[in-house]
Amino acid sequence: MDLSRYDNLRTLVRNSFSENTRLLVDEALRFASEYLSDRKRYNGDPMLDHGVEVAEIVIREVGLGRNSTLSSILHDVVRLAHKELGEEEFLGVMSRLKERFGDQVAGITMGLSNISELKLKVSTEQVDNFRDLIVSYSEDPRVILIKLADRLAVMRRLDIFPKEKWRKKSWESMNLYAQIAHKLGLYGIKSELEDIALKYLEPKEYEHIVAKLEESADERRAFIARFLVPVKERLDALGLKYHIKSRTKSVFSIRTKMHKQKVPFEGVYDIFALRIIIDCPREDEKRLCWTVYSVVTDFYTPNPTRMRDWVSIPKSNGYESLHTTVSAEGRWVEVQIRSERMDEVAERGIAAHWRYKGVGQGAKTSEQWLSRLREMLEETPQSLAMRFDAKPATGEIFVFTPNGDLRKLPEGATLLDFAFDIHTGLGSNCTGGKVNNRPATLREVLHNGDIVEIQTQKNQVPKADWLSFVITAKARGKIRQFLREDEAKHARMGREELERKLKNWKMPLTIDEAVGYLVKFLKVQRGMDIYMLISEGKLEFATIKEILQRHLSGEEDEQRRLAAQAQERQKEQAKNAREDEAGHAVPQDALIIDDDISKLQYKLAKCCNPIKGDDIFGFVTINSGITIHRKDCPNARRMREKYAYRVIDACWRSSVEGAFCITLKFVAVATTGMANNITEVISHDLKLGIRELMIQPAKDGRIEGRVSVEVPGISTVDMLIHSISRIRGVQTVRRIK
Repeated sequence: MDLSRYDNLRTLVRNSFSENTRLLVDEALRFASEYLSDRKRYNGDPMLDHGVEVAEIVIREVGLGRNSTLSSILHDVVRLAHKELGEEEFLGVMSRLKERFGDQVAGITMGLSNISELKLKVSTEQVDNFRDLIVSYSEDPRVILIKLADRLAVMRRLDIFPKEKWRKKSWESMNLYAQIAHKLGLYGIKSELEDIALKYLEPKEYEHIVAKLEESADERRAFIARFLVPVKERLDALGLKYHIKSRTKSVFSIRTKMHKQKVPFEGVYDIFALRIIIDCPREDEKRLCWTVYSVVTDFYTPNPTRMRDWVSIPKSNGYESLHTTVSAEGRWVEVQIRSERMDEVAERGIAAHWRYKGVGQGAKTSEQWLSRLREMLEETPQSLAMRFDAKPATGEIFVFTPNGDLRKLPEGATLLDFAFDIHTGLGSNCTGGKVNNRPATLREVLHNGDIVEIQTQKNQVPKADWLSFVITAKARGKIRQFLREDEAKHARMGREELERKLKNWKMPLTIDEAVGYLVKFLKVQRGMDIYMLISEGKLEFATIKEILQRHLSGEEDEQRRLAAQAQERQKEQAKNAREDEAGHAVPQDALIIDDDISKLQYKLAKCCNPIKGDDIFGFVTINSGITIHRKDCPNARRMREKYAYRVIDACWRSSVEGAFCITLKFVAVATTGMANNITEVISHDLKLGIRELMIQPAKDGRIEGRVSVEVPGISTVDMLIHSISRIRGVQTVRRIK
């Protein structure tokens, strides 16, 4: 292969990198030529020309290094191999590439190939989703930068493409790639993409503005010269080293302003800006910027509302400059004052203009990821992959319908989540589907770029177990709504059946009385639970009839009377006292609670969750043995007043061991890291196990939370409450269970 065709690139590489890199670039050119030798562009030029153009942009205009240059040259090899070869042949190509150029180059080219295979749909409504999808494919941060260079190279040669491709590529460039470049602060690439796209999308409007700029160019240059005369004289007299640049607003920006303000070309006043750039040591930058500002405003009146001081307090992205707008000859002129260092940073695109032009920022999405990438570019453009957590932490995936529509879902979403996201009816009747043309179940977890097809059956309805694997709010809400409606329908059927049976049995009970007693006897929460058990066939009418007959005959009352007599006998026998582990006197026959529950049938009450050390008592139930409650249990007073004959004394055996679960409620100031502080105190400082931690926002900038902790006894609870209350920002802590 004759490499002389690409001498411009080779010279650029020789001037920018080491001799070893130059040799690798030549090898990459030969490698790519081997695979692309029979490939031509639309105008008949070699396909490799495109990769070389991309590499030149990557070096000269983006400022990336060796691996990015090699990837730019080789990316069409991987793209075409992935598209056209079988799996085994493709893996062979990648193995050769990886062996000769390394894992990083192989990874970058594969990322570029994935983006190229996306079928982007021209849809304003979905532009944000497509933009995020492109970013999410860029696991190595250099991928998105090379892709921007690739698109810029395409747009610069768009005239060689068939006309039917012009509109789609221009739309993508303006709405997708230019916006990514904007958020990165690559302002030059962003403006050029927009201008070229406008040229093809709105050629008449583009030509009109270009013509107007050319018409006014001489007048503009003359005005600038007159404006600068006194300024230059004063700056020269002060002995400053400086140079001045004028920047004309891009065609696209002028057109946007004309449409937004509804004015003709002549009505756009800030068509250009003057930039005074000082050559000085870093320690003198601030002082000399203000000196130049003083000179400019000595001759021209500033507009105080357009003053921007990013020298004293730089923007959060590191951008530094002093901006003022002054009046001269009846027109406004923007003057930007900065040092050579500040200008170099801004010219390289690091000053992300999107952030100070009011582009909204949400949660930790691709915009923040791109922002981090921009900050890395500012510091070390040659070692991005080494310093960057490459994968975008969006928590989102992007999947396609068979006809190319893009849907955004949370990471971990399943095929069933996707079905409900499309339409409630589709989700409710979903029986499965296909992912990338292979069969998939409802539970299939989706991934970025999947093409998903849904299959349905008319007799399919939502099931309760669906809630265990859907994660989107819409899917969970619709499934719960169906289950509630289905429960209500079955409850009506169960109630109607019970009403008919009561009439047949001729029992002297209303249905509400019967259901009220069944709820107590069967220990369920609601009457609806009884109806559901009946309709589902889980509660037989023979059983119901027997329970109600025993109730009406007084047999249950007799059992309660015998239990009361037994209690009275116990109390009469309590003549001697002893002490529990806390030193309190207890009756000699009091129930002793220890960790061996095989001898006595008792359980700890869920309503108050007693633990070792709490003051407790026992309550005799009809069917469940003895329940142990705290003496300050919310239900204690009612039990003692209404069922005193069923209350027995109880205490803890001092030797009892084990873990009890208690729940604390806390209120704190909503500060970053509060959850970490609380878990640190519990797990690290006190060495206790956390069962559950929930936090939710409250009023006035506060949060409320609950934490369930395993403790050995009541003494640990006091220490736990004290430790949490000492955390800065915690306002109240109390035990609720």
